[in-house]
Amino acid sequence: MASPPLAALHAEAALDLLTVPQVMARPQLGRSAVYDLLRTQQLASITLGRARRIPAHALTDFIRTRLDQEAAA
Repeated sequence: MASPPLAALHAEAALDLLTVPQVMARPQLGRSAVYDLLRTQQLASITLGRARRIPAHALTDFIRTRLDQEAAA
């Protein structure tokens, strides 16, 4: 089976990058709360030019970690 073309991989990866407003909408957090999570490195992100992008898996990992912490408490 042939691997997908490189352009298709880049397009798929781009869909996995969320903007701050998109992250705000998922767990219904405010803008300041999201930027606090980014500043304290609880939520991973990358900067592309002047744009901040959060990988979708980083949001999933953050939520999973918080659930684990709540379950342990």
